[in-house]
Amino acid sequence: MEWSIQQIARLAGTTSRTLRHYDDIGLLPPSSIGSNGYRQYDEAALVRLQRILLLRELGLGLPQVAEVLARPTSEASALEGHLAWLRQEQERLVRQIASVENTIDALRGGERLMAENMFDGFDHTQYRDEVEERWGKDAYARSDAWWRGMTAAEKAQWGTSTESLGRAWIAAAESGVAPDSAEAQDLARRHVEWLTGIPGTPAGTPGGDVKGYVIGLGEMYAADPRFGKNYGGAHGAEFVRDALRTYAEANL
Repeated sequence: MEWSIQQIARLAGTTSRTLRHYDDIGLLPPSSIGSNGYRQYDEAALVRLQRILLLRELGLGLPQVAEVLARPTSEASALEGHLAWLRQEQERLVRQIASVENTIDALRGGERLMAENMFDGFDHTQYRDEVEERWGKDAYARSDAWWRGMTAAEKAQWGTSTESLGRAWIAAAESGVAPDSAEAQDLARRHVEWLTGIPGTPAGTPGGDVKGYVIGLGEMYAADPRFGKNYGGAHGAEFVRDALRTYAEANL
């Protein structure tokens, strides 16, 4: 079965002009061109377009999208990584939606706001036990106080930067670059800078064992699926682990 360029544009929520541009740069050639000159797209082209749009959602430019698609990875395996990220986003958004709905209901009903319920889907408290077990109650208390001292806007900005870093890790892992590549090492640098911004952790404490902490976190990402899903699953988490270890051993 094949679809016309107009049909695909409508289904994908894009434009025929965009699809023609993708063809011009070799990103999405049509499956066939009819005698009337009209482009036609088959199921394989639809799958490829789905991947293109997902990669664009991750913030990749068209040259980077082309590099990812050129890697010798099956479409199904690549989409599994996308699916893991989408499910994570779905879970987070469901929690945020419920939190905002509760706030709206309280405001309209003149009820007292329940501050402890207003930031579900934004916080890090679901990992309290792990933090306290690994780095002590003081570490959790300091980081929790830092988090609760933020304004809503600051929390939202922190969440956005965290999600951006996670998406960049997923895209890099999927692109097939090596953990010791310049691209991966730049992400590792960003990751360490992100960690040092959290008070109470060894990375955010003067004199803390930053190197051991970063390497240990990488191992935890790879060993625990709850953390690994932030990086697209097992393969992505292992990529992050290896990149962080390489960076820590060379720079920390």
